[in-house]
Amino acid sequence: MKEKLKIIPLGGLDEIGKNMTLIEYGNDIIVIDCGLAFPDDDMLGVDLVIPDTTYLKRNVRKLRGYLITHGHEDHIGGLPYVLREMNAPVYGTRLTCGMIEAKLTEHRMPSKVRFNRVKAGDKVKLGCFTVEFIHTNHSIADAVALAIRTPLGTIIHTGDFKVDLTPAYGDMIDLARFGELGKEGVLALMSDSTNVERAGYTPSEQTVGASLENFFKNCRERIIIATFASNVSRLQQILDIAAKYGRKVAVCGRSMEKIITVAGELGYLQDKGKVLIDMSEIRRYPKEQIVIVSTGSQGETMSALYRMAYNSHKQVEVVAGDRILIAASAIPGNEKAVNNMINELYKKGAEVIYDRNAALHVSGHACQEEQKLMLALCKPKYFIPVHGEHRMLCTHAQIAQKMGMPKRNTIVGEIGRPIEIGERSIRLGNPVPSGRVLVDGLGIGDVGSAVLRDRKHLSEDGLLVVVMTIDSTSRVVIAGPDIVSRGFVYVKEAEPLMEELRTTCQIALDRCLDEGIRDWNGIKMAVKGALSEYLFKKTKRSPMILPIIMEI
Repeated sequence: MKEKLKIIPLGGLDEIGKNMTLIEYGNDIIVIDCGLAFPDDDMLGVDLVIPDTTYLKRNVRKLRGYLITHGHEDHIGGLPYVLREMNAPVYGTRLTCGMIEAKLTEHRMPSKVRFNRVKAGDKVKLGCFTVEFIHTNHSIADAVALAIRTPLGTIIHTGDFKVDLTPAYGDMIDLARFGELGKEGVLALMSDSTNVERAGYTPSEQTVGASLENFFKNCRERIIIATFASNVSRLQQILDIAAKYGRKVAVCGRSMEKIITVAGELGYLQDKGKVLIDMSEIRRYPKEQIVIVSTGSQGETMSALYRMAYNSHKQVEVVAGDRILIAASAIPGNEKAVNNMINELYKKGAEVIYDRNAALHVSGHACQEEQKLMLALCKPKYFIPVHGEHRMLCTHAQIAQKMGMPKRNTIVGEIGRPIEIGERSIRLGNPVPSGRVLVDGLGIGDVGSAVLRDRKHLSEDGLLVVVMTIDSTSRVVIAGPDIVSRGFVYVKEAEPLMEELRTTCQIALDRCLDEGIRDWNGIKMAVKGALSEYLFKKTKRSPMILPIIMEI
């Protein structure tokens, strides 16, 4: 009897981002993608979120390699942290590997990571698995899907995809290969669910090029374009259009500069018109000959366009008449930041074009009809929607069922719950360790729920520090109590309240001595309790209170 095949999602389900999935059979594990997510609003001070890889660490002897579908942060951003502890060969296309290498260099990672550059159509053998790479379309070049042959059958993982019949550059998705695999027999299809709530088809990237060109025609002002740095096809279209209209292109923003360098070196971005210039050269040209391509389409605080909007950019000052094109849609949750930035740009007299009707952006993800096409071509026995929030996964499962997929053969997974496939069955197994690891500065995983709770408390109610100097022998208060306020009240304006707090603190200290409380922790708890109770009655606020005893 054959063992069960396990599909173990460690990220990417019930969320957008942090994509990471393990495929395990017997003594072999392969990893599909290793991404990051950006912190929620309640994760104060946290920089990044990566998957919990405890299960992989426990089974690292089984690890055969990392298979990366494309070079977006939500698919490669976790690698610098995971590869430090669990090194194994990385398989990806040339652009994907180039972006990962640049990221590892930025993190000062050792050069011992083994890269295996593949192209669509290649097959690699990893333990009991044979993996074929299939060309797809997405909002970054060199994206691939994976056909994974296992002892129980073939699993297809689409990665992020769309069906673009007229891509700006490169070939259309290899639908024929998906059809061939479907005829051979597909055990399970794992398909991208990001755009499942949108009916119809995702427009071609070429439509963005046509729209951009319309905004170049007859424009006698400087043009600033904000877009996603990783969309190499869009960057290429901007270079070509700029060359056509006699403009020079300067790139602004660290991530944009990095992708331009990597894509240029690997031949994915070609400056045929010799229009690229350094940012330091823009003052040498009249405004009608300049295009600035910038990061900041999501209103990120430190991005180039944001700094331009708020007058903190060292090289670019937005002036009246500038035509600013935001060639991206706001990611859910970023709308307020984007709107605030646009308002600031308007205040400077700039012309800001950002409406979806302007057709300056198309998604890189499949809509419903493309997802139906993928299901129809692959004809899987089992269907597993991936890459989406819970409602998206459920909607995708319902679409599959409407196309004839039995409900019992459709699994909506959960992070940390292995999907176990037997010779005649599929089910959710017992949970494995999973969750979120928070990255804060150089600290990885050292910020937990208790720290976040304290940060939230401090951000909402502030801090009071109570300092007392006590004789270690007699337990008599020699100095203090002194009270320091941070984020609670401004001391000079609330001096009467500070005096009342000192009195309350002194009463609590006297009570401790009368009741024979001698240990420092007991005294601290008594002071903290008395102040908390008094403050809530007086102000209806509950700041964090930190008693400090100086012993002499």
